[in-house]
Amino acid sequence: MDAAVFAISFLASGIGAICGLGGGIIIKPVMDAFGAWGVSTVNLLSGCVVLAMSVYSVARTFGRGEGAIQLRTLLPLAIGAAVGGLFGKQLFVWVAALFPNPDEAGAVQAAILLAMTALTIAYTVFRERIPSYRVQSPVASAAVGLALGCVSTFLGIGGGPFNLAAFFFLYSMDIKDAAQNSLFVILFSQATAVGAIVAGQGLAGATVPMIFGMIACGIAGGIVGRAINRRIDDAAVNRLFVGLMVVICGICCYNVWRYAFA
Repeated sequence: MDAAVFAISFLASGIGAICGLGGGIIIKPVMDAFGAWGVSTVNLLSGCVVLAMSVYSVARTFGRGEGAIQLRTLLPLAIGAAVGGLFGKQLFVWVAALFPNPDEAGAVQAAILLAMTALTIAYTVFRERIPSYRVQSPVASAAVGLALGCVSTFLGIGGGPFNLAAFFFLYSMDIKDAAQNSLFVILFSQATAVGAIVAGQGLAGATVPMIFGMIACGIAGGIVGRAINRRIDDAAVNRLFVGLMVVICGICCYNVWRYAFA
């Protein structure tokens, strides 16, 4: 099955890069749908790939002098995301404890991911008609980071489209600034979340070769995806984004049924 997880990591990261997303929102539901790994294992593997991709992307962005994030916005978001990552991990532990089989918590994750993905599709379609804001308060920014870090860690997806939608709506950011802020939120939330998982559960059923193999394939997929992104127009990217969100909704519906009723 190692070959399968490597392929999932490569393809998910590649498609995610084409759409301007992280691969976690694809890796998590697809691996859940396979049913070959426990929910905690999938959370760790997805978190490791997302964390590695965010580190690589942030280093690449600032190495090229493309970073243009104001510290007034960045620092509160980063701090909030780090705390949110810890809380999201603990929230998953609490929810899993409610079920005789902890893997049944995957139904809760899938249902929430389904609802949030559907809302993201609606926001993307009607975005031009919805007013946006410019949050200035550091306290409010910390709260935004906390919420995004908690949700992304609880769901095991990294953030992706939810982060971008939040930055469009709350900060009136363009796509470049939104993507950079999203990377920082993901970096800090996933760093604390992965650290908490390893400290509490070890590798959660994963193996070191599997983790590093998925990370390598994820980075390779991201490189290929960005190369493709530069060759297609924005309209094609938007169509792919919406289509991908619809597919994820379908996978989430299957995962809810599989965990809750199968």
